[in-house]
Amino acid sequence: MSGKSNITRAAIWMIGAIVSFTSMAVAGRELGGQLDTFEIMMYRSVIGLLIVCALISYTGHWKAVSAARLHSHLGRNLAHFIGQNLWFFAVTAIPLAQVFALEFTSPLWVIILAPFFLGEPLTRVRVLAVSLGFIGILIVARPSPETLTIGTFAAAASAIFFAATTIMTKRLTRTETVACILFWLTLSQAIMGLITAGYDGDITLPDAQSAPWVLVIAIAGLTAHFSITNALAIAPASVVIPIDFVRLPAIAVIGMLYYNEPLDVYVLIGALIIFGGNYLNVASETRKNRVADR
Repeated sequence: MSGKSNITRAAIWMIGAIVSFTSMAVAGRELGGQLDTFEIMMYRSVIGLLIVCALISYTGHWKAVSAARLHSHLGRNLAHFIGQNLWFFAVTAIPLAQVFALEFTSPLWVIILAPFFLGEPLTRVRVLAVSLGFIGILIVARPSPETLTIGTFAAAASAIFFAATTIMTKRLTRTETVACILFWLTLSQAIMGLITAGYDGDITLPDAQSAPWVLVIAIAGLTAHFSITNALAIAPASVVIPIDFVRLPAIAVIGMLYYNEPLDVYVLIGALIIFGGNYLNVASETRKNRVADR
C-alpha cells in the first residue's frame, strides 16, 4: 500500500482519537458536579474491564494474560490512575484548552525521565525540545498569584504521571502483549477506584443524566488509545503528532461555544511552542531511524 494511502488511513484513525479525547473531556466536565474523580475512574475501569474481557474472550487471547510481571503492571497503572484523576479534576477547574495544552508536555517529560528509567541518552536536540516545552508552559500558565490555581497544577502534574505511564508501558511492551497490559490496567484501576471512591462508605450511583456520560468516558478512553496505536502502526510519528495537535483548537472552540470560555491567545501561543518542542524531537528521531534502516 502506498505511503499516501497510509497517511490517509492514519489521519482517519487520528480523527477518531481527537473525537475520543474531546468527548472524554466534555464528559468529565459534565460529570464534575455529580461524581468525584475516583467514582468516575471506578465506573470507567469497570466498564472498560468488561469490554476488554469480552474482546480477549472473542479473540481467544487469554493465554497471553500473564501475572509474571504483576508488580510492573501495578506500578504503571498506579501512575496512570493518579494522572487520570488529576486530569479529570483539571477539566472541571480550568479552561479545557489550557488542560490540553499542558497535557501536550507529557512527551517532553518522557525525554527527561527516559535516561533514568530506559537508559536513553539526553541529546542536544532533546534538551532543546524540553527547553521549548518549558517556555511554552510558562506562556500557558503565566505564573502569578492570580493565574496559578490548583487546576493548573493538577493539569501540569497529570502530564508528568502520563509520562511515567508511557515509560513503564514501553518497558512492559518488551515482554507483555497489549491484551495483557489492558487487562491488568482495567482490573487494577477498577479496584483502585473502588477503594478510593468507597473509603468513606459513600459511592454515588450514576443517574439517568450522568450514566450516558460515564459510558462515553469508558468507551472514549479505550477508543482514543486504540486509534492512536493504529495510526502509529501505519504512519510515522512525525505525521501523527501534528494531527493530534488539532484537538487543541477543537477543544478551545467547544469550550468557547458550550462553556463560555474565552479563546486565550497566550494558551494557543504557548501550545504552539510546546508542539514545536515535541515535533522537533519526533522529527529528529524519525531521521535517525531512516539513517539506521539504510
